Amino acid sequence: MEIVMNDSILQKELDKANAYLRAKDPAEIIQWALGQAERPILTTNFGPYSASLVHAVNTVAKDIKVIWCDTGYNTPHTYRFANDLIKRFGLNMHIYSPKLTAGFRDITTGIPQINTVEHKQFTEEVKLEPFRRALKEHNPDVWFTNLRKDQSDFRSSLDILHFDKNGILKVSPFFYHSEFEMELYLQEFALPNEKKYYDPTKVLAKRECGLHL
Repeated sequence: MEIVMNDSILQKELDKANAYLRAKDPAEIIQWALGQAERPILTTNFGPYSASLVHAVNTVAKDIKVIWCDTGYNTPHTYRFANDLIKRFGLNMHIYSPKLTAGFRDITTGIPQINTVEHKQFTEEVKLEPFRRALKEHNPDVWFTNLRKDQSDFRSSLDILHFDKNGILKVSPFFYHSEFEMELYLQEFALPNEKKYYDPTKVLAKRECGLHL
């Protein structure tokens, strides 16, 4: 089953594709999506359960471009975790950082309180702007991400496939996996997890930073 990749695709076609993929496992979803792609990317934050998507996509597309927007505020544990995964899988990494360093911000402004204009600008500068740079440079048509239905109310309204505001087909192979099922996947493939991850643009677990809105 194929999906026509253009801006005029009908919602019913997307619904049909999602229904088709719902019974597939992550590897099958990834294989299907790669069949639609000319310029696929994989994004990761090297946070909880990130090794699952990295492993699943890397297994069938070892040279795929892996995008990481490093805010500069990750924990030492997360940086070590990222370095280990990059080396283990030989990832084709493309790392994007803010134009101002975390050290400079620590001295000048710090991390603003959430739900303020200052925090919105902070999120724009440390995550959204670097990610827009990544999209401009790589111009992807398919974007693999680790969104899951149980992560937030907003994400529960999505599906395995959906188009973002730029017309990129976002593919979430683990969308219907529960946290328990994610744990089982990590165990099955002897993958590490990273639970000391901290995102200063979200702070709260179910809060969106804007990257996937």
